[in-house]
Amino acid sequence: MRAYLSIFRLRFSMGLQYRTAALAGIATQFFWGFIILMVFVAFYGQSNVELPISLGQLSDYVWLQQAFLAFIVLWFRDNELFQLITGGNIAYELCRPSGLYGFWYAKLLAQRLSGGLLRFFPILLVAALLPEPYALHLPATPAAAFMFLFALAMGLLILVSISMLIYISTFVTMSPAGSLLLFAVLGEFFAGMIIPIPLMPDWMRTIVYALPFRFVSDFPFRIYSGHIPVADALRLVPAQLAWLVGLVAIGKYTMARALRKVVVQGG
Repeated sequence: MRAYLSIFRLRFSMGLQYRTAALAGIATQFFWGFIILMVFVAFYGQSNVELPISLGQLSDYVWLQQAFLAFIVLWFRDNELFQLITGGNIAYELCRPSGLYGFWYAKLLAQRLSGGLLRFFPILLVAALLPEPYALHLPATPAAAFMFLFALAMGLLILVSISMLIYISTFVTMSPAGSLLLFAVLGEFFAGMIIPIPLMPDWMRTIVYALPFRFVSDFPFRIYSGHIPVADALRLVPAQLAWLVGLVAIGKYTMARALRKVVVQGG
């Protein structure tokens, strides 16, 4: 555990150094946030039926996505790990007196956490000062704010667990492109980042609710806005914990099998 904490602190400190990249990311995320919201404002303005989520709640949903982008996207990657696998330098990692899964997990968690902490506050602050219907609102209740933070933290752990499967699959494919593209596209869609899950048809929501991706972003963001009441959120927390435990167990098992067959020279 001491080794995991050490690599976490090191990678977290390194990630906080990229302030210029964070500023560029903030500008980009504001741009995309406005584009997405303008599309939804136009959509809601032309709708003649009552939609399952209000425009105010959807505005919160979009700005939280942009503020915590580093916590919720699967295309965020560590090219160093891919190079270790495909280039054969994984041998150096195997010489460490610590479990490879936990070591990489701590590294990826620190990278995402540092990237998110550099960006989230300016986005939330400016979004809260915008006029309606583009403004970010305060959490529905203090209890919703607490549950949002807990669900967001659990969602980050789930996302890192899914990301680990992408790296593990590279031991077999020797190319990260396919796994990264597949996981990123499916993950974003089923997490509600392209179409918010409340706006999906019933048959599609049935599929989404059977997968872990929604617990990464949709679940905490809808708690924040009050679309998912705190009482309902508490009933779903065990499912979120079960997915986390299951994904970590699958990751450790598949990595152990992959390492038994790994060829160091040339990957």
